[in-house]
Parts: sequence; C-alpha cells; structure tokens
Amino acid sequence: MVKKTSPISPRKQRRKVEQSPMHARRTLLKCRLDEFLQEEYGLRSLPVKKGDLVKIMRGQFRDTEGKVIRVDQKNVRVHLDSATITKSDGKEANAPLHPSNLMLVKLELDDERKKLIESKLMKTPESEE
Repeated sequence: MVKKTSPISPRKQRRKVEQSPMHARRTLLKCRLDEFLQEEYGLRSLPVKKGDLVKIMRGQFRDTEGKVIRVDQKNVRVHLDSATITKSDGKEANAPLHPSNLMLVKLELDDERKKLIESKLMKTPESEE
C-alpha cells in the first residue's frame, strides 16, 4: 500500500484537519510524554484525557502546569484549569490550547488507557525485529 503524500500548503493542511472524521481527530490530540513517563511506559506520546496533569511548553502560559478539564475533539483543543483568560465582559474563561504545545506529566490511568498502553507495547517489538 502506497502512502499518500500530504500537501505542503498551510491552507490544505488546515482543510485536511477540519474535514477529518472524529475518529481521526483522536490521533491529532496526542501529546508528548515527560522523560520519566517515556522511560516508564516505553512510549513517546499518548492521547490527552480529562484528568491528566500537563505542562504547557509554548505560548503565553509557558512553564505552567494544570489539570485537563476538557478535551475538545471537534476543534482539536485542550482546556486546562490553570490557563485562564479574561474576556472583554470581565468573565474568566479557559484558554483553548493545542496539544502539540503540551507535555503530559502525570497520567490519569483507567482500564481503557491501560489497555491502550499494553496494545502499543505489544506492537513495538514486532516492528523492531
């Protein structure tokens, strides 16, 4: 099977993300793991989940840690409790952040995520041989 090459144009890249189905957007919500978590689980990245502790690596809220309170699959954004902005009417709102600017520090482990980690670990030895 031949892999399709992606277009270079930013407009086409944005359109590809916007028109992608919901099950494909789940993979776009992947976030890098902390060095200690990488060694512990043997993985480089995992999808972000509600309840995870993340560190912001880029942008206005750089070097702040916060708990994920909402994951917006439609817009491919993550909302944290520590990243808030003041709106023009004076209300506080959570700033939407792209998962590529975040790093997972502590995972919220449930049965579904444990199965995901185990299945990924089972796949890696086959590809290395």
